[in-house]
Amino acid sequence: MNLGGESRTLGGMRRIGYYFLQGLIFLVPILFTFWVAGSTFLAIDKWIGRLIALPFPGLGFLVMLVGVTVLGFLASNFFTRRLLQFFERQLDRLPLLRLLHTSLKDLMSAFVGEKRRFSKPVLVDLSADGRVKVLGFVTRDSMERFGRPDDVAVYFPQAYNFAGQLVIVPRAAISAIAADASEVMAFIVSGGVTGK
Repeated sequence: MNLGGESRTLGGMRRIGYYFLQGLIFLVPILFTFWVAGSTFLAIDKWIGRLIALPFPGLGFLVMLVGVTVLGFLASNFFTRRLLQFFERQLDRLPLLRLLHTSLKDLMSAFVGEKRRFSKPVLVDLSADGRVKVLGFVTRDSMERFGRPDDVAVYFPQAYNFAGQLVIVPRAAISAIAADASEVMAFIVSGGVTGK
């Protein structure tokens, strides 16, 4: 009976299994990222290509990039901004569309606009002794509008999800974090895995 040979074989199989898992950890995020980016590119290109009958693949995506950039320029220009704001006001007169439009506009502005809301990462005490804390972002410095001048609005993103909770907490329960907001967001969304 050769126990040494069996343990070497078992050790070799474990090593192969380890290498396989390391390969998956490396490959799956890259493939998934390219798949999502490629699927998005193809969907936009196909949709715009059908809309305006473009002859070449990829031209629809290019048209979309140029169109969004031109629209951004027009929205920033003093003269055309008023026309676009007039259109938005007309859209906001319709009850259901107003809710959808303002919610999406505020969400987009919170991430990429001039009035970014997720720029103040904080720790919030969840327990009286201060030992249990949660990471979030102050989105409103005062809740005076709602009769709560000593409270702030804190948004808590969820890990591995495009959702979160807005919680009103006492100003005394939060403490600022000396960290980049995008790093804190990545840390929360990844469930605490991302980062050094």
